[in-house]
Amino acid sequence: MKKLFALLLVTALLLPLVSALAATEYDVTEPITIEWWHAHESQFDEQITYMVDKFNAENGMGITVVPKYIGAYADIDTAFRSADAAGTVPALVCCNTSYPAAYGATGLCEVLDPYIDAFDYDVEDFGEGLLASTSYDGEQICLPYLISTQCMYYNKTAAEAEGIEMPKTFDEMDAFLEKATLFNEDGTTKRYGTVFGGWDYWYHEMLFKNNGVQIVTDEGTTDVNSEKSIELNTKIKEWIDKGYAYYAIGSGASSNMRDLFINGGAFSVFHTSSLYTTYVNRVNALEDESARFEVGMAWLPGGSDGESFKSEVGGAAIFIPAKAPQAQKNAAWQFMMFMASPEINLYWSDNTGYLPTRASVVDLPEYQEYLAKKPAMDPIIKMASWINPRNQNPAYNNCGNLWREALGEIYNNDAPIEETLNKLAVEIQAELDAVK
Repeated sequence: MKKLFALLLVTALLLPLVSALAATEYDVTEPITIEWWHAHESQFDEQITYMVDKFNAENGMGITVVPKYIGAYADIDTAFRSADAAGTVPALVCCNTSYPAAYGATGLCEVLDPYIDAFDYDVEDFGEGLLASTSYDGEQICLPYLISTQCMYYNKTAAEAEGIEMPKTFDEMDAFLEKATLFNEDGTTKRYGTVFGGWDYWYHEMLFKNNGVQIVTDEGTTDVNSEKSIELNTKIKEWIDKGYAYYAIGSGASSNMRDLFINGGAFSVFHTSSLYTTYVNRVNALEDESARFEVGMAWLPGGSDGESFKSEVGGAAIFIPAKAPQAQKNAAWQFMMFMASPEINLYWSDNTGYLPTRASVVDLPEYQEYLAKKPAMDPIIKMASWINPRNQNPAYNNCGNLWREALGEIYNNDAPIEETLNKLAVEIQAELDAVK
């Protein structure tokens, strides 16, 4: 009994020492330069410069962050996987919120829980949905960084002048598109009622999910070829054939869609809330002042049941590659905490269309100023409780891309709907079976 007591006493005395060692294991002990790979296009150069310069000047640990634009999220994914295979990873990487599950399943990300514990970092301030979107198998592998959700941008000036109301449900889309679409005398479309951002399945997938169609179900199957899926795709194909809408896909699709909307060729577009400021600035910069209009934002049309109005987390997360040297990981963690801080979160939200992601942001005096400057964001923020985590199946992103490509064949190349969806279901199931 005395020996047991002595052992417990020694253990108790050692615990503070062990905790101290654990805390210092992640400290930055000497000046270091790290590289951060990101996907922010040129319209965000000012925000990138502000954030990086502020951190480099104020971190007090000799950390210098060098940002490097790699390309779109898919480009970063390709570049990162190649760097990981070669053992030449950067210290920090930006990724779309669709990637963490696949990265976590293959061990590509550093598990952040020890860093969170060592620095007593308040991850709960992000909220359950955002943490679920950046975790895998119960471990935090990323931090939410710049978060957005799906929305519809529309010409609010035209809506008020022409008496056009944004659709609340999928069933209201028919009447909306008929009124919002304008035709030339020869029958060609002069102004599309809407444009679907078909280069990324995320922009429009909630039209299907809110109506009961799942690319990947909770059971690890798919119902992309269900009766409801065929019905929805038949209706969307009908809109496209009538000239009410089109499915923007292929090289330059994103910029082409934006240009079309800004120049009056589309009444509305399905896109990401993160680009609100970009849309507003470009519309206000039109040389012809009479062509300028107020940009409105609306929640995506919900399910025909009138009750399902969910959207999904989008935007960017940040992670530390597991193969990075420990000294770089420690410096990257310091920059991660800064990037995801309430101050920087609100700065990005104020200057872009990304959403406030920290609960503590609402306590900042600048928050009310932000809402006053961006009234169009109000309906999106009010619906924030409907924003859900992305599907965490490691194969989901690959399955989503297969679905996106199949829809492109149906909508733009007249591929037979039922046959194409049946073939797609087999391909998706193969992807799902491969990760079981």
